Amino acid sequence: MDLKCIFSLAILVSQISLSSMQNVNVVIQGATSIGETDDNFVCATLDWWPTEKCNYNQCPWGKAGLLNLDLKKKGLINAIKAFNPLRIKVGGSLQDQVVYGVGGVKNCPNFMKNEDSLFGFSQGCLRMERWDELNKIFNQTGVKVTFGLNALLGINRSKIEKGLWVGDWKSQNARDFMKYTISKGYKVDSYEFGNQLSGAGMGASVEAEQYGKDIVVLKNLVKELHPDPKTQPKVLGPSGYYDEKWFNSFLEVSGHDVVDGVTHHIYNLGPGDDPNMITKIQDPSYLNQVAQTYKGVLNIVNKFKPQSGAWVSESGGALHGGAKDLSPTFADGFWYLDQLGMASTYNHKVFCRQTLIGGNYALLNTTTSIPNPDYYGALLWHRLMGSTVLAVTQESNPNLRVYAHCAKKKPGISIIFINLSEDSSFNVTLSNYEHQSRNSRSTDVAKPEFRGSKDREEYHLAALVGNIQGQIVLLNDVPMVPTETFDIPKMEPKLVNASTPISIAAHSIVYVTIRDFQALACA
Repeated sequence: MDLKCIFSLAILVSQISLSSMQNVNVVIQGATSIGETDDNFVCATLDWWPTEKCNYNQCPWGKAGLLNLDLKKKGLINAIKAFNPLRIKVGGSLQDQVVYGVGGVKNCPNFMKNEDSLFGFSQGCLRMERWDELNKIFNQTGVKVTFGLNALLGINRSKIEKGLWVGDWKSQNARDFMKYTISKGYKVDSYEFGNQLSGAGMGASVEAEQYGKDIVVLKNLVKELHPDPKTQPKVLGPSGYYDEKWFNSFLEVSGHDVVDGVTHHIYNLGPGDDPNMITKIQDPSYLNQVAQTYKGVLNIVNKFKPQSGAWVSESGGALHGGAKDLSPTFADGFWYLDQLGMASTYNHKVFCRQTLIGGNYALLNTTTSIPNPDYYGALLWHRLMGSTVLAVTQESNPNLRVYAHCAKKKPGISIIFINLSEDSSFNVTLSNYEHQSRNSRSTDVAKPEFRGSKDREEYHLAALVGNIQGQIVLLNDVPMVPTETFDIPKMEPKLVNASTPISIAAHSIVYVTIRDFQALACA
């Protein structure tokens, strides 16, 4: 029996469902938006970890670090190109141990295991030849680059407080690196300052006042080297876990016009070896808990009004390389795509997935560069969900997560439905709730049910044979696998009669674009 027959049989088996069907009405508040994301909201990271990085008795990084990744792999190139463009953040835990091999730096070593150093590795170096190679693929694939700078350059460990680093940031090596980057014509969209140094930090921390002073130095350096405001890279920080007191202090010290984006990290699934993670990922009350973090960061952004708002600049769900039996599977999409939805409703501009490649939580297989299921979910989000975010309510069942945006390509709206339930399917109808104000009199108009006249565009994602911990995802019953030439497969919608309810199968993720849904916010 050939592979095609096996897939067809598996799909047939997966369609024999024992799930119960529930009718649900989803209300879209189309009159006003509740948030605005960046056009390149979906982002992925490239990390510095060497092959020797291990957690939980496994070493999942292979040759996928920034210094040893094969940048000529067709699968990697095509996966990036498909986003047209993809935002990539260069950074990670070791970035505050990276020196740049330019200017006065003569010794340019690789990372070596050293238990006395941060994260168990010695200082490493980015050679300019390697920076050239990275920029070649960035230019070839149209990447928007966010670069994480070393914020510990020239400062030292405190002799009094463990983990604390003290002293003023020495900017010369960063200056030389930026000047080299400019001289080569390489484009950097934004510079992020340091990694996980906020609050108690991860391995190392810097006091908020010191970090605030140092990021002002970086901002002045960026303005000096890029005098044209139109082409000036943004300055982002602090790229760590949210700590209200620390974030407040840092933003007060740095002032209003320095930080262009307040960045933070999300790892709300906990350690990658947690045996209960598969339960957490399907529990709506657990997934809701992280909303407090998004809300806290949004409040601080509203208080200080940085130009670019809030970003999640790193999120892999599970810590320390991800969860081997969950992060690269269909089930991870319940967490990941829900995070994209939640972050956007709290007016976050960018969400960077840890990682594009490397570790268990990568969008691409570390060895083969073949996309994992989350890659396809991310690509559909990027192509379908526009930057304007709409409020959505549905009170029938907490297992059905729903998020709506104006469609990326006008007209209409795009909606994502995430069904966490193993045994409930949903027939969904839509209502368009409008709040209108005229002559100081407001009227609330709830249309009983939206009835479109144009066919809906639907993208149904499901796990092969219902195995949510498998690595094959079906799109409208077609297995998503790259072509023989490593091209990303076509992702076409199925057209569905507008008079029928939207059908959401158990344990599935569905994107729907409705071209004739009249949302005033999307006009």
